[in-house]
Amino acid sequence: MKETLLPSSIKNKEKRSAVHAKLKQQKKVEKKRNQKVREAAEKKALELGEDPPPKKTPRTIENTRELDETVCKPDDEELFAGNDADEFSSILKQECIPKILITTSRFHSSRGPDFIEDLRSIIPNAHYYKRGTYDLKKIVEYAKKKDFTSVIVVHTNRREPDALLIIGIPNGPTAHFKLSKLVLRKDIKNHGNPTSHQPELVLNNFTTRLGHRVGRLIQSLFPQDPHFNGRRVVTFHNQRDFVFFRHHRYIFETKESKTPEGKDKKENKAARPGKVVARLQECGPRFTLKLTSLQYGTFDTQGGEYEWVHKPEMDTSRRRFFL
Repeated sequence: MKETLLPSSIKNKEKRSAVHAKLKQQKKVEKKRNQKVREAAEKKALELGEDPPPKKTPRTIENTRELDETVCKPDDEELFAGNDADEFSSILKQECIPKILITTSRFHSSRGPDFIEDLRSIIPNAHYYKRGTYDLKKIVEYAKKKDFTSVIVVHTNRREPDALLIIGIPNGPTAHFKLSKLVLRKDIKNHGNPTSHQPELVLNNFTTRLGHRVGRLIQSLFPQDPHFNGRRVVTFHNQRDFVFFRHHRYIFETKESKTPEGKDKKENKAARPGKVVARLQECGPRFTLKLTSLQYGTFDTQGGEYEWVHKPEMDTSRRRFFL
């Protein structure tokens, strides 16, 4: 049997390109042939009244991820017992109301004030305080005295917000996120203006022990009794360890079905009810977070103990995820 010649083993550039194009065309023809065979099998099954053959699940990076022992299971009693005793339990059980202090780094930013204003409109009961020359540890102590439950620090670099530091008060933890792809509300075309209603919170795909803890930290920033009549939704979607943030408003509308020709429109309108559809309107901002470290307790760069720190040598595979 003749072996297939690989383009990478050919040194001549023109010949290598020609072989590569030929292989690509062969794959395309084979793919179309297999598609026609599948369609014929489905058509034959429907004619015979049988179930069509099952569709193949495409291979993706998500469903071929490396096995992780820390993935949470629904019957994990140890995990539920830890939830009742962690730092966020009092807020998530609605024993106290979240109160957030937002501040900045010491360097000036051109887009920082607009981003903070957007954050204040997203997170209920959030208060902005100018950083000034105060040390971050003193700000944490002030937050403890004034009964704040979390501190958010917006870090800037080259006059652009590039990191978020979320500190749980009074016992931590402290999460450091890299911030990227920031689009402010005013830069989103046809954006909606959010109301003062408490939003619904959606957390997607935080599956491991670390992801579960980060999800509870994010959840502790928001009140646990959303106002559904405000129709506001705040989403944190984790995909490949990147946490995508979106803020929407939704509305339900009744869409009238089209009237067939040659029939009375009034009779048809009374007999046929309209279809209810949902529409989304983005309120903004939108940004992406990537966890770089999670520290026990409040902010302490010298004597602090870290639960998890991202290191370059941990990126050994594209199919290895931590959240």
